[in-house]
Amino acid sequence: MKIGIISDTHDDILNTNKAIDIFSQNNVSIVIHVGDFVAPPVVTEFKRLSKDGVKIIGVLGNNDGEEQGLKEEFEGINGELFKEIGKIKIDNLKFGIYHGTDAKKRQKMIDSKKFDVCIFGHTHQKENYVDEKTVIVLNPGTAHYPVKMNYTHDRYFGESTIMIFDTNDKTCLIYDL
Repeated sequence: MKIGIISDTHDDILNTNKAIDIFSQNNVSIVIHVGDFVAPPVVTEFKRLSKDGVKIIGVLGNNDGEEQGLKEEFEGINGELFKEIGKIKIDNLKFGIYHGTDAKKRQKMIDSKKFDVCIFGHTHQKENYVDEKTVIVLNPGTAHYPVKMNYTHDRYFGESTIMIFDTNDKTCLIYDL
């Protein structure tokens, strides 16, 4: 089964729709959004996929202040929204989903050995590795378009990326938006 993974959309409707197009073209069965939607209208965009039978799952991020509105939008697309941490099972793999705001909590999830796959966001940096405990760790980076902040030489929103994880062969492909 193919799972689309997206995070940190931060109200970027254009790139969210680019991601949805990629997920649709690759016949994903589930999309996991790892938080920082920011406002409910971003969730509404996923209705295109949910109408085609794609399950939408999400967790709240540190910039998701409109919790009730997000919850209502998820209900409107028959999705499932977890508060801070989501625990799901897909194709006999246990997934831990957490936005990733607290680095110690993130590492504790990886070290717990409770999950086969841990999915995080928050850092806006893509990651795809297997730790020494054979836990697959994924971070799709940010789906938001690149933005350079005036007061720093770094990009707050760097390259725009998403992932598609295949539960059959446990591979993950990264897609640029």
